[in-house]
This record gives sequence, structure tokens and C-alpha cells, in this order.
Amino acid sequence: MNTQQIALITYQDAGKYSTTSEEENSRLYDFLTQKGLQVTLEIWDDPAVDWAKYELVVLKSPWDYFDKIDTFYAWLDKLEKLQVRVLNPINIVRWNSDKRYLVELQEQGVKVVPSVWLEQGSQLNVAEVFAQLQSEKVIVKPAISGGAKNTFALTQAEAEAKAESINELLQQENFLAQPFIPEIQTKGEWSFLFFNGEYSHTVLKAAKAGDFRVQHFFGGTVHTPEPPAQLLEAAHNLVDKYAPGCLYARVDGVELNGELVLMELELIEPFLFMATSEGAIERYYEALLAQMHQPTESIA
Repeated sequence: MNTQQIALITYQDAGKYSTTSEEENSRLYDFLTQKGLQVTLEIWDDPAVDWAKYELVVLKSPWDYFDKIDTFYAWLDKLEKLQVRVLNPINIVRWNSDKRYLVELQEQGVKVVPSVWLEQGSQLNVAEVFAQLQSEKVIVKPAISGGAKNTFALTQAEAEAKAESINELLQQENFLAQPFIPEIQTKGEWSFLFFNGEYSHTVLKAAKAGDFRVQHFFGGTVHTPEPPAQLLEAAHNLVDKYAPGCLYARVDGVELNGELVLMELELIEPFLFMATSEGAIERYYEALLAQMHQPTESIA
């Protein structure tokens, strides 16, 4: 019997997400408790929780963290001070919470969807951004975001027309501009799931007709084809290098000219699509057990 007290992190549901997402959480909770683990579902920003009583905090679905980012960082600081172990590791979570990491990876030669950084307090220079990205359409999104919040797909004329409202948003936070990738609409977006650095399963997400957002709560659909070997290998290499010590990782990308181009490396609260793959929930459990039996160590 495992006696470690585990907090499985969720959020205060404000009705933003589909029941599909909630089902994964309740199914995982039921599975882990049936296996004898001492698991409690906890809302990450509930002030009544005594975090010191937990040996392990597992970030499953703090899905509103980007709406409350300062509170989220303060909570991570608190867990660190209490020396509560967190999965994924706190230093990686902090790094992954800001999409500046995509610019860093780009600078390190990783094949990333080209990204132009838009600094908070600056003004959007539409012509310059379109010239840099060499694209007829761009995606503009916050550096700290999720669920396609404040995300726009714009032609140059549309960007000019919307510049004033984007500039207002830019006074509040950093943004990122990326070329619109038509292959997301035509081929879909790959998500590769890894538990403890080991490959688990793959889904291919497709946007509904006329949309560019592949999330299922925006009407996107999910498919489970066998992934091309070279794409899976590229995803595995990213996890090996950038997600050490992580219980879970999701690599989101698009295939361009036969290569995987990274869109997001999801290491905080990705939906894990466990219902799409037989044995996935068991693999997650085995990965969690392996983590629980590891000595606590900081990962540089």
C-alpha cells in the first residue's frame, strides 16, 4: 500500500471546458484510488488547502492558471518553500508557462513554428511582422495563455484594422506572432503523449470547417492514425532534451515537408487524450508509481 499523500490538481470549473475534459480527470482519479493510491482532488488556488500534508502534487488540470498567472507563480513558490514535490518539476513548469520558451527553442535550432516576440508596452508594427514572417496570414496570441484565449488569425489588412485593440492588449502583457500554417486546417495538428519520457500514444486533431482552432471545445475532432516514424522520433527527442523528470509531456506540432514543426511543448496542464488509447491510463499509473519510488532530486 502506498501511503504517500498525493494532491491531483484541478481548478474551479467556470464552465469553459467540455465534459470530455472533466471525464478524463474523474476517470483518472477513480483509477488511481482503485489502485490504492492516496489521492485527493484539490483546486490549486483554494486557500483552505493545507499543502504541507502532501508528499506529492500532480498538476493534472489547473486549466485557468494563465488567467491568474501571478497567483499561480506565488503558489509554485509556496510549494517550493514547503519542499513539496511537484510533477512536473516546478522549474520546468515556470519555464513552460511563458511562450518565450518557443523563441528560445527557435534560437537553439529547434524546428519551431517561426515566432516573433511582441514585448509588453510596445506597439504592433503590422508591416514589419508580416515581412519577418513572410506569410499572408498570421496568428497573434498572448505569451501566457491557453485554450486559444485572445488568439487572432489575421491577414495584413485585418491586422491593420485590429491594430488598435491588439495594442491595448499589448499594454497588459507580452504577445507572440506566428505565421498561419494552412497545413493545420488541411492535415491537422499532431499531439504525441509521453509518460515518464516513454512514448504512450498519438492523436491527430483537426479543426472544424472554417476554423483554425483544433481544441475539441471549439468543435475540433480527434483521430488516432499511426504516426509517421520520423515525426514520433522528433517528438521523442524534444521530450528527452526539454522535459527531463516529467511525469507527462505532450508535443504538439504540424508536419511540414515531412518534418515535425513544434507548435507547443505542453508540460503543465495538457489534456492527455487517455480515452483514445487502450492502456494509456495504466501507463500513466505505472509512470506515476515509478516517479513515487524515485528519490527526490532537483533537476537542473
